[in-house]
Amino acid sequence: MRETALTRLTGVRHPVVQTGMGWVAGPRLVSATANAGALGILASATMTLDQLRAAVREVRARTEAPFGVNLRADAADAGDRVRILVEEGVRVASFALAPSRELIGELKEAGVVVMPTVGARRHAEKVAAWGADAVLVQGAEGGGHTGEVATTVLLPQVVDAVDIPVVAAGGFFDGRGLVAALAYGAAGVAMGTRFLLTSDSTVPDEVKARYLAATVRDVTVTRAVDGLPHRMLRTELVDALERSGRVRGAVQAVRRAAGYRRLSGTSWLRLLQDGRALKHGKDLTWSQVLLAANTPMLLKASMVDGRTDLGVMASGQVAGVIDDLPSCAELVERIMKEAEDICRGLTAPR
Repeated sequence: MRETALTRLTGVRHPVVQTGMGWVAGPRLVSATANAGALGILASATMTLDQLRAAVREVRARTEAPFGVNLRADAADAGDRVRILVEEGVRVASFALAPSRELIGELKEAGVVVMPTVGARRHAEKVAAWGADAVLVQGAEGGGHTGEVATTVLLPQVVDAVDIPVVAAGGFFDGRGLVAALAYGAAGVAMGTRFLLTSDSTVPDEVKARYLAATVRDVTVTRAVDGLPHRMLRTELVDALERSGRVRGAVQAVRRAAGYRRLSGTSWLRLLQDGRALKHGKDLTWSQVLLAANTPMLLKASMVDGRTDLGVMASGQVAGVIDDLPSCAELVERIMKEAEDICRGLTAPR
């Protein structure tokens, strides 16, 4: 049961993926995941090009196992980031949005596995036709930007629509979920919130405590942050943004955009270019575009600085059923043992 199309494609031991969460999926978490036999994905959207290269090298120094890097396909410097992955020998490139046919081609030519994240069957069909090696499909239960279709409905649609390995995300946290995903035809599962809530995660203890205390009802979907459906814990900031008017929201957006620009080294021109890409095809105001472009600052406030009152806390619904902080090694071992026990029970004589 351990070997699937995902493990064969990526070279990892177990069909489990740790997703590329901004400010969370850094070298320590990624290397711990990789050493546990799962596929760790480094989050690069908040990094400069030099920081990305340094982070990749740090992961490489911590593990000999395969790992991946998550990229923003709509970033103006996406091509430069792809070249770093190729030069540094990264095994897997994942994308939060569908990458262009050209980016996929460049990565595949270099032998890098391309695994975009999608939230709809038509998007999976598109990237498969463009040459993606696998696709990660996230249902509505997942944290961060999310859609409206539950994983149990979306997953079989995608499995039936494409002939490449499909990784299931949204609502997974244990061995039962892995077995269920495999039964639907997936090649593995991807988890964000479950890996955030490990002892290897660098998220501050007080923030982890807030997640552990959350019930399923404390996880909400809001458009107040950037105009797009965004699943997160309900916090003071979320309440304030939902109450604020357009003018106040625009002022907050400009202030936070300036902070993100200073932190990331991004020019105002680059920020606006990224914002224009986010706005394309979406009914967003420019204040929402600015909030979307600098959402990393809102995440950093919580995930790095521990300010749950000033930041956003992206979260899958599974936060409401998680109550411990195992190491990545303990988590992956537990998931695989649960899955194997379930499979043995299903085939045992009755």
